[in-house]
Amino acid sequence: MNYFRLTLFAFILSIQFLFAQTGFIKGIITDNETKQPIGYASVALLKGSDSSLVAGVVTKDNGTFEFKQIEPGSYIIRAAFIGYNNLVTPGFTVTNTEPYNIGTLILSPGQKLLNEVKVSGQKINLFNKIDRQTYRADQFESARGGTAVDVLKNLPSVTVNGEGQISVRGSTGFLVLVNGKPVLTDAQTVLSQLPANSLQNIELITSPSAKYDPDGKGGIINIVTKKGANDGFTLSANVQGGLPSTDDHNNKQKPQRFGGDATINYRAGKWDVSVSGNYLRADVAGFREGDVFTKNFANNTITRFPSNGERSFDKYNYTGRASVNYAADQNNLFSAALLVGYRFQSRRADLFYNNSTADLNTGAILKSTRYYNSNLQIKEGTFSLANLDYTHTFADKSTITVSALYEHANLYGGTLNLNVKNPNTSDTIQFVYNPYKNPINGYRLKLDYAITIGKGKLETGYQFRQDTQDGQFDYFVTPALSQPDAARFRGNAKAKNTINSLYTQYSGKQSKLDYTVGLRYEYAARKVNLSYDPMPRQLNLSNLFPSANLLYTFATGWQAKAGYSKRVQRTTNFELNPIPEREHSETLEQGDPDLLPEFVDLAELGLIRTFDKGSLFATLYYQNIKNPIQRVNSVYADTILNRVFTNASNARSIGLEMGTNLQLFKWWNLYVGGNLYNYEINGKLNILGATSIVSNNRWVYSLNMSTGFILSKTLSLQANVNYLSRRPTAQGEDSRFLVPNTSVKKTFMNGRMAATLQWQNMDLGWNQSNKQRITTRGNDFYTTTNYIYETNVLMLNVSFNLNKLTGKAKLPNSEFGDKEF
Repeated sequence: MNYFRLTLFAFILSIQFLFAQTGFIKGIITDNETKQPIGYASVALLKGSDSSLVAGVVTKDNGTFEFKQIEPGSYIIRAAFIGYNNLVTPGFTVTNTEPYNIGTLILSPGQKLLNEVKVSGQKINLFNKIDRQTYRADQFESARGGTAVDVLKNLPSVTVNGEGQISVRGSTGFLVLVNGKPVLTDAQTVLSQLPANSLQNIELITSPSAKYDPDGKGGIINIVTKKGANDGFTLSANVQGGLPSTDDHNNKQKPQRFGGDATINYRAGKWDVSVSGNYLRADVAGFREGDVFTKNFANNTITRFPSNGERSFDKYNYTGRASVNYAADQNNLFSAALLVGYRFQSRRADLFYNNSTADLNTGAILKSTRYYNSNLQIKEGTFSLANLDYTHTFADKSTITVSALYEHANLYGGTLNLNVKNPNTSDTIQFVYNPYKNPINGYRLKLDYAITIGKGKLETGYQFRQDTQDGQFDYFVTPALSQPDAARFRGNAKAKNTINSLYTQYSGKQSKLDYTVGLRYEYAARKVNLSYDPMPRQLNLSNLFPSANLLYTFATGWQAKAGYSKRVQRTTNFELNPIPEREHSETLEQGDPDLLPEFVDLAELGLIRTFDKGSLFATLYYQNIKNPIQRVNSVYADTILNRVFTNASNARSIGLEMGTNLQLFKWWNLYVGGNLYNYEINGKLNILGATSIVSNNRWVYSLNMSTGFILSKTLSLQANVNYLSRRPTAQGEDSRFLVPNTSVKKTFMNGRMAATLQWQNMDLGWNQSNKQRITTRGNDFYTTTNYIYETNVLMLNVSFNLNKLTGKAKLPNSEFGDKEF
């Protein structure tokens, strides 16, 4: 033991000695006209004696760059970026005693870009890389004051339907990263808690490499949040408020819309501290029209129960976050972060029903009744989590990173379902109450190592993650009715997921070709314990996930890319929970503890074109899906449908995605993104023991477009539209969905303050916007529901910035807790 300690001590001393013999260079690159940092600029370190290349880096989003482990000597720096004149610094000397800060390097725009910037002030809004597309978040003025969802829905291959469900290239499953950290939660819940004003960039990773978790059949969305760009104190604050829409559908309560967010950042020396908080109240008024019938072949009857009435949401959340980064020296970096938050949502569906039962052959009415159903579904939860990261850089420039994250979430709520007679609503027919508690604990441990080998980088790592959930569900009916299967409606459902994974990948560049190849191995164990079943449901999986990406520059402004990756869409505990919930009068909802995860093959071919006035890209993609998870209906009783989750055999999607950013004139810019794909699903469906055959095929397209006009130096106008066509489901189809918006922005105090007036969900009397119909059918049922949401909403957002916020703020976000919200 003493020998081991002596050896370890000697090793540490030798490492420190080696570190002491090298220098460190840092700096930042900014634009001469806008004074803003320039991200993704190329920086080369050259020897002062012969101008030979020593090292090269690309600036971060906040314009900063670093050269580590530099031998003492004389050097010069050459900086370059597309559209700017190159810059070469005078010679300078690096010693091994202290870091050398070269300060701010200012790039001057070339003549073409100079003329454009002087008049329009436009920034580069889209970058294409080997595996992703990067979009600047603040180019979408309609999202200001909203959430990350409002930004995302403008991306070419992203759509958000009337229910708020997010899809990427037609797939609702994708992995969310916040500043590169995985968030294994429901995407809609996670993204709706991130203020749009705090976002710097959105990265759409359509062909992820092996170092990323393989979760998400649609790929990965990485949210990059803002932080201070320069040393010193930085503040950003936003407040917003809204008026009721012109058509609130006479809901019981008028919707409330207001909120605010603030971010404070302080950077000095070795410390970087960020604190942020937000509150958002975003109610939604609406109306619902439904028509349903079921057939009872045993009794030779058909029962119809059309309905209409209010369907609205009260929603609010608040979150506080803090992060601390400490650079002990140029080789050791520590970071810690904490999040606490609360989210509340109540969904009201107060519906009038007109039920009738008729003879299936003759149509003669056998009986009829009218009643009123008041339904209130409440979901709320508190979240707390913390993470700690440590990165060490060795003498050979290799790095090792250790990360740990822990989360606890307390989720609870219930559904109150009251049926009363109509018009005498004081007479109760039935009252059903489904309360639940669903606490969650989760943690993740990760070890990553990276080293330069040859002309490329080798990365490898190990990850362990686990989450446990203990759901407690109850069921009360008044007056008590005879229900043989009532015991199924209450009990416990405990789920545990454990995943061990290893990965390795190599990335490099050979002449005009950039490449990345990798392989990930994963062993996943899932266990579900049910209170009414003594035998646990277990699933153990061992899988390989290969990936490969190529990017080839074959001419000035022209690039081609190709990519492949294997992915998995895991089951959520909500989908696994078989204890039924009476969601409202006509619907029971339950999961399947034997549900299988989906395995997906993703492949793409793309072409990228950049030119003076913008850029254009087109990507052809293919998805092959095994065990696609479907949400389907079956008949539980004559007036109740059972909504369950099950697997189909297979599905596939072939599509074309295109996008462009154009500076048409000095005062007019245009962004257009579109996605066209053919989706086919077929095979057998096992619906609560009954087998059904599904075969559905349809073309689907979406269009997201935004155009902006510079009216003066301080006044601008932007209009955008999001359109989603009809699309197939396992048992039917969803209708098209249209949302237009317009915003006017006025800046003050040399741009430090801005006021934005938004006209959301524009309709202009067309009666076409912000509504969606969902239709499903089977051998013994048909159901169609039209959801009509409020239109013509006016919002005012006021923002203030002291200094500049940009780049990554390593604030944590929920890892597991939002999953069942």
